[in-house]
Amino acid sequence: MNIILFGAPGAGKGTQSALLVERKGMRQISTGDIFRAHIKQETRLGSEAKTFMDAGQLVPDSIVVGMVEDVLKDLGGQNFILDGFPRTVPQAEALEMMLLNNGLKIGKALFLEVPMAVLIARLAGRRVCTNCGATYHVLVKPPASPGVCDLCGSAVEQRQDDKEDVVLTRQTAYATSTEPLKEYFAQKGQFVTVSGVGETEEIYNRLSAHL
Repeated sequence: MNIILFGAPGAGKGTQSALLVERKGMRQISTGDIFRAHIKQETRLGSEAKTFMDAGQLVPDSIVVGMVEDVLKDLGGQNFILDGFPRTVPQAEALEMMLLNNGLKIGKALFLEVPMAVLIARLAGRRVCTNCGATYHVLVKPPASPGVCDLCGSAVEQRQDDKEDVVLTRQTAYATSTEPLKEYFAQKGQFVTVSGVGETEEIYNRLSAHL
């Protein structure tokens, strides 16, 4: 089954996607990862996306859709998880056309629901390796050596879009642009709400029950 995994920034989409990839052999399609790859490669689309990401704003549909379609065309029949896309109803409509054109379909749109106070605490404490992208948290998962990645030894830093003032902007943008997706997918009979609060394994089991 192909799924959409969505929720506010900090809901845990990346963590759960990684487990689904490891345990169910699915392919994660993360717009965040795609953006960062383009930024690292200093592409034109990457430069445009970075401007919006640094300001805590959603990347425009015109940039996102093209990046995602390139990945969908290269799946080779592998089941996938869309993580961070679509974020707006126009993106969802564009996705529907992309899937149709490529002979693909979505089974469920799973929404990770997490209270705002928990989201802000998660993001403000998050730290990311500047090289391999490994994720840490200052309270619940700090690196063994402060500021140094356990996996590759590179610097671990706070992303610009995880600073508290930007986090608040991101959450506001999310509520305005992404909440309507619940109704969109509900009308299609694909929408499921899953609590994103608790231990990682608890959340994973809740998600897996719907696959």
